[in-house]
Amino acid sequence: MPLSQVNPDAYQALLQAKCERTSELLAPLGPPPARVYPSAPTGFRMRAEFRIWHSGDDLDYVMFRPEDRATPVAIDHFPIACQRIQQLMPRLRALLRANRMLRRKLFQVEFLSTLAGDTLVTLVYHRPLDEQWEAEAATLAQALEISLVGRSRKQKRVIGRDFVRELLLVEGRELSYIQYEQSFTQPNAGVNISMLGWACERAAGLDGDLLELYCGNGNFTLALARHFDQVIATELAKTSVRAARDNISANAVENVQVIRLSAEEVAEALAGTRVFRRLAELPRALHEYDLRTLFVDPPRAGLDEHTLAMAAGFAAVIYISCNPDTLAKNLEQLCKTHHIADFALFDQFPYTHHMECGVLLLQRDH
Repeated sequence: MPLSQVNPDAYQALLQAKCERTSELLAPLGPPPARVYPSAPTGFRMRAEFRIWHSGDDLDYVMFRPEDRATPVAIDHFPIACQRIQQLMPRLRALLRANRMLRRKLFQVEFLSTLAGDTLVTLVYHRPLDEQWEAEAATLAQALEISLVGRSRKQKRVIGRDFVRELLLVEGRELSYIQYEQSFTQPNAGVNISMLGWACERAAGLDGDLLELYCGNGNFTLALARHFDQVIATELAKTSVRAARDNISANAVENVQVIRLSAEEVAEALAGTRVFRRLAELPRALHEYDLRTLFVDPPRAGLDEHTLAMAAGFAAVIYISCNPDTLAKNLEQLCKTHHIADFALFDQFPYTHHMECGVLLLQRDH
């Protein structure tokens, strides 16, 4: 997103236009009027990454325009980043400029922060990192009061921790999350809280057990668990599974089981067409759970045909989508068995065409 598009004075008008486009796309499927959850106009991103451009002993954060990948654009101010990242950017650059060891063949800088103020910086290099680099990096991390990760080909060195801790207030409860470096997390923490709140409000009227696909680090899992008897949460990425289990333990959530399975594998397991050893980790057999609600937060490609077929058998489906186009295609199939009972729009990415959607689907006989 070019920073020239960032115009806080025009935010409401831009949001309204984006909501109208998304609502028009989904209108043939008969959703109720959308509940709209806006973002803060600035300071909303908890993640940022920049290429590093060297000029002699100097360096700059740079980005590239989509239409011109060869010409770097220096970034002196990044108003969409949270305050912590905005404050760190010039301080880190000054320290890197003054340190030949740390700046040599530095290729990229990645920032990860939280509403709780915990911050981690990743420095990515085109050279091996040795003990001398680690000593200099430790001094840098101490000066900036951050954790630091150095990466190069087949190498990862950690100064402090390779994760941050986030605290989110949902339904009057403070939830604690570990977010690992270079793993997926929701980039807009304020809007994420709105999404969690909306999902919990929709779940409050449901019962039985919950099956969650694409659970990531347990972002929705922790918030939703209190509304169901038992929760089976599934995720394929190993780092995310580890984070989800850590977060469930840290928040003393006792009714959630996290299993490393893909969405397609879950569909096969429920259909009885395949047996997975990993399901032996469950305290009881999968078919003994009263799975009435399905929660999905898939990647941009949406749900595959096997998962769509499986979803048809659930009394309720809560669907969070980062791509309205694939959501519309999935809903064409899901609305054969369900109707849209609630519809929400979340502006995770202000000043872009991207819109996050939330849909509650109930079986037609409910």
